[in-house]
Amino acid sequence: MITGWPLRTKLTVITGALVVVALLSSSGAAVMLLRGALLEELDRQIADAAGPITTTALTPWEDYQPSRVRPTDYYFSIWDTQARVVTHSEATTVGDSTPDLPAFTDLTELAAGDRFASFDSTGESVQRWRVGVFPIRETESPKILGYAVVALPMTGLERTVDTMTRTVIMVGVAAVVLAIILGSLAVERSLRGLRRVQYAAKAVAEGDLSKRVVVESARTEVGQLGESFNSMVAALQEAFEQREEAGERMRQFVADASHELRTPLASMQGYGELYRMGAVPQDEVGPTMARIESEARRMGVLVADLLALARLDENLSVEKTSVDLRAVAHDALTDLGALDPSRPTALIAPEPVEVWANRDQLRQVLTNLIGNTAQHTPQGTPVEIELIRDHPDAVMKVRDHGPGVSDADAKRIFERFYRPDASRSRASGGTGLGLAIVASIMARHDGQAYYEPTPGGGTTIVVRLPLAPGQE
Repeated sequence: MITGWPLRTKLTVITGALVVVALLSSSGAAVMLLRGALLEELDRQIADAAGPITTTALTPWEDYQPSRVRPTDYYFSIWDTQARVVTHSEATTVGDSTPDLPAFTDLTELAAGDRFASFDSTGESVQRWRVGVFPIRETESPKILGYAVVALPMTGLERTVDTMTRTVIMVGVAAVVLAIILGSLAVERSLRGLRRVQYAAKAVAEGDLSKRVVVESARTEVGQLGESFNSMVAALQEAFEQREEAGERMRQFVADASHELRTPLASMQGYGELYRMGAVPQDEVGPTMARIESEARRMGVLVADLLALARLDENLSVEKTSVDLRAVAHDALTDLGALDPSRPTALIAPEPVEVWANRDQLRQVLTNLIGNTAQHTPQGTPVEIELIRDHPDAVMKVRDHGPGVSDADAKRIFERFYRPDASRSRASGGTGLGLAIVASIMARHDGQAYYEPTPGGGTTIVVRLPLAPGQE
């Protein structure tokens, strides 16, 4: 019935219903207890009035007058054992009303049992009578001589009970109305946080991912819901931002890749068309073919780097083992010495350093860093590799003493296809992907790569990655 109602209405109705049930139960119990107490008092009065009759065997009974005080509320009648009314005295305050007594046998049973019962009235002025029946015994003998019937009208009792009932009903109605009003206000206040969550959820559904819920108290269920909602929306916003950033990087990557591939292709196509049309002199055929070969080689290097980045972007699992970083660094410097014997090289590693990494990818990192240094620094520029244990990581610094890069360029050197200045142009043979590959490999090794300036001038690329288990 109330399944389609708002939560506030449901809680208010439930609160009102519970208050009604509680008031009905407590008020009913109070009225019943009051009525029982008044009946006990009425029975006590009847028993007290019957005492003088039942304790004195008076004969003849016709001459006995139970009360000479007028007016009186009491009704008296004395019956002998032959079911005859010997004498009676009617109440003078109730008009012509008398109790409508049952048959004599019922009276004797009442006298032998509970002694008290309620009966209707023979008149209209009194609705009910409370009647007590008491056996009259012979003095110092169990013999029953007759029965005394004493009755009092229940008008006062019923009036008191009715007044109490009306009062309880009025107070109950006022209490229910007040409970509904206060309950509605309390529910509204309690659900204020839930309403804020509702409005925030609606705003988020409409696309406003910056919307948050103001949490007043984290100890309440509504406060915990608000915090959970804020965490969920924050994670959702971060996911959307990352997706947008990834999409933007992909668009930029595709545009840069297309541009980078277009240049050697255009050069190769141009030289090929010149050769096909016979516009290349015989003595220039060799240099022309060399240019075509050079562009094809540069395009091959670019495609290889793009494929390496694509595989890294797939975020596949990497098989890691314990790798001696000092041996890998030594091999890289040996390769640089063979590539450019004029460069002084140095390996600063006072102790073995073992890292938890993929050996082939770690070699590629050093190859890219050494190759980057060889391409973009003048011949004869010193190159050093320093290895440091900085638990729980190993730190490798590849340092050159060349011209270095500006602070603005240093923030972007790990971006794909980024080349800071003319010295790092296509003419030098670089693709702008070497450091991007280094950063991607470090990310897959739970490490990082960043730039530091070399004291006295130059560039230092710092690589941090976890030490192998047991390296302390």
